[in-house]
Amino acid sequence: MHRTPTPPPRGRWLASAALTAATLAACASTPPQAPPAPPPSDVSHPAAEPATGDAALQLRFNRWITDFSASARAAGIDEATLHAAFGEVRYLPRVVELDRAQPEFTRTVWDYLDIAVSPQRIALGRQKLQQVRAEAAAAEARFGVPAPVVTAIWGIESNYGGNVGSLPIVDALATLGFEGRREDWARGQLLAALKILQSGDIPRAQLIGSWAGAMGQTQFLPSAFLTYAVDADGDGRRDLWGSVADVMASTANFLARSGWQAGVPWGVEVRLPAGFDPARADDALRQASERWADEGVRTMDGTPLPAFADGAILQPAGARGPAFLVGPNFRAILRYNNATSYALAVGLLAQRLADGPGVQAPWPRELTALTRSQMMALQTALNRRGFDSGPVDGLMGPATRSGIRWYQRSIGVPADGYPTPDLLQRLQEP
Repeated sequence: MHRTPTPPPRGRWLASAALTAATLAACASTPPQAPPAPPPSDVSHPAAEPATGDAALQLRFNRWITDFSASARAAGIDEATLHAAFGEVRYLPRVVELDRAQPEFTRTVWDYLDIAVSPQRIALGRQKLQQVRAEAAAAEARFGVPAPVVTAIWGIESNYGGNVGSLPIVDALATLGFEGRREDWARGQLLAALKILQSGDIPRAQLIGSWAGAMGQTQFLPSAFLTYAVDADGDGRRDLWGSVADVMASTANFLARSGWQAGVPWGVEVRLPAGFDPARADDALRQASERWADEGVRTMDGTPLPAFADGAILQPAGARGPAFLVGPNFRAILRYNNATSYALAVGLLAQRLADGPGVQAPWPRELTALTRSQMMALQTALNRRGFDSGPVDGLMGPATRSGIRWYQRSIGVPADGYPTPDLLQRLQEP
């Protein structure tokens, strides 16, 4: 949804953030009756003053709205909804600035977890979990997702409903569609937002969220809202802004339909045997827990490993940091936000909310994260040496990790695929 805490990179269904860049508080009221349908020309010429002071830009934006309205009508959106949505729509230049911004500085996974799973968030989360125990328990009984897991997502996405954003979703998505860099995506999300308005779930004034379109206390994109949002309190509306019951049930429904397996943990911190090849810490290498146990993988407290049919070892900070055995429910969380640090934060916060342990092995805090420019330089150097790391985009993905591992093997160091300043310096040497 996500959003977003500074979002870990790539693939977010719910822009979060997300982290992913953090997130969204408003209390939804009963939607008013729709006004009488205006003539189509009212939609074609929004009443808002030009947001940028550039009359030509505003004129082009108005024309884009007119063209989009025609396609929305063809998709079944009525005139009353179009008038409510676009009668005073505004171009938001700040949204374009945020969309184009490429942060230079990145965070290590432990820096991210220090914020996402802070003592303050744990303490507040335990209080909130008690306050919403009935709604969370009802969602757990219905969808099989534990209350602490749903509460953890709630905490990371919006600090338990305390920060749900303030931008009008229609304006933000219309701006992104008009700007054009992600027009197809933005048009799809904007049409979904119009369907939400037409359904009566939320009035336009309260359809607010992040600049990237994520909405509500657990940061659903409009398309995710249409697919997964649930009216759990029986008031006839799906309200992710003001109804805790709807928030809990909708979030649990998302995870359940993303492959969550009831009664199975997300993962567990483990000790790896001496001589473990860090190249085997890869989600692409999955095997039964019994096989990992045969190789000497152990839990931190000596209890049996979770019974995963397809468990994978995760070392998010490379060979010098903690290790985890993760299973299908970890991958279900990744479908909520496709970033390892986010999924790990949800699992660990849920664990702490249930009075479980935090991470026990130390993080390699002496290491610093590569900046975006440094990551691009590393990718360039890998590609130049024949270690394919994919496109030079400054983002750490599977291709870059694979390229690093092949280079590490070539120089005889542990192939953990983790980028460091020392590794970059060595790659850049003549």
